[in-house]
Amino acid sequence: MRILFVAMPGSVHAARWINQVSDLGWDVRLFAATHEPVHPDFKNITTYGFSRLRREGLDRSVKVRGLWPFRKAIGAFGVPAYSLAPRALAEVIRRFKPDVVHTLEVQHAGYLALAAREFLGKRFPRWAVSIWGSDIYLFGRLSEHAERVRSVLSACDHCVVECRRDAELAREFGFAGDGLWMLPGPGGIDFVRARRLRQDGPTSARRVVALKGYQHWAGRALVGLRAIELCAEALEGYRVEIYSADPDILPAAELASRATGIPVDIVPPGSHEDMLRLHGRARVSVGLSLSDGIPSTALEAMLMGSFPIQSDTGCLDEIVQDGETGLFVPPNDPEPVARAIRRAVTDDALVNRAAEANARLMAERLDTSVVKPKVVAMYEKILAREKAGGTRGLA
Repeated sequence: MRILFVAMPGSVHAARWINQVSDLGWDVRLFAATHEPVHPDFKNITTYGFSRLRREGLDRSVKVRGLWPFRKAIGAFGVPAYSLAPRALAEVIRRFKPDVVHTLEVQHAGYLALAAREFLGKRFPRWAVSIWGSDIYLFGRLSEHAERVRSVLSACDHCVVECRRDAELAREFGFAGDGLWMLPGPGGIDFVRARRLRQDGPTSARRVVALKGYQHWAGRALVGLRAIELCAEALEGYRVEIYSADPDILPAAELASRATGIPVDIVPPGSHEDMLRLHGRARVSVGLSLSDGIPSTALEAMLMGSFPIQSDTGCLDEIVQDGETGLFVPPNDPEPVARAIRRAVTDDALVNRAAEANARLMAERLDTSVVKPKVVAMYEKILAREKAGGTRGLA
């Protein structure tokens, strides 16, 4: 089987998804949808990109190819690379002849594939689209993006979503393909390996609050920091560890620590194992954003025994019971976030019960032994439909 992924090359989520199938002997390739280094977790793939793709830090099994050999087919390189990317992707598809093109995320990868499709017309292969996070739920409501989101969903043959909400939205936005799958966006996690990274003892014995540090168009880490200030009296003896911290959060974190006396650490960028280890020593994991799907960080927290406090703007509520296995809060108001943190750090029974329930739930939904066979079966079904010339219509 030949699969061409179009994705952000620096994304650990893309690496984790693709690695599920890159060890099967299939010809798996990645076209970079953005200009950034290739994530070191990728294995057994061939990558294409306009930026200077470097081998430093990459696994030996990763082959790096620039697009310079395609210069004549693509055109002059004196124009910005982003304007050449659709033609370059079309040329890679024409030469590689993949059985399926799979775009991981919509706003970068999906839009790029849609533009490349214009050059190939009916020669464009079967197209699978993975919906990540806010791809439809937020961007589908914005005037600048709504029509392009609709065009992607109307054109693709297969759709992979994280939750029922996005499955319904995909249909509303015109998806009428012959395959609709509900799977974790980054794929599964090896539970045996993950459990070794978890701190021994009950969750109630932990004294770390993990805070997702996104502060941008969606992330609201500053609200989380203000909430920590408001409930500082309940956090005596605790540390706050901020991961994926945007630059805007750094001075606020230092000031919050000085004001409260609570140690606040900025966690440096690290591997996926490092992130699991962080949630494995946290009592509470807080993630706030204006919009999301089912956040991978929340699932990882649940797997590792940390109690999730998550904004009520995603679809985690499809699997988490508010007040029992997690707490949902508004993303822009620090007062209810502070109340949720205070409850989670003072109610030992709550967090210990939730840890047990969430571990069982994640074993059923997130373990690699469960997810990977479903992913492999999905691609095999896509290939079978390609060979059979299947018609469009929901599976």
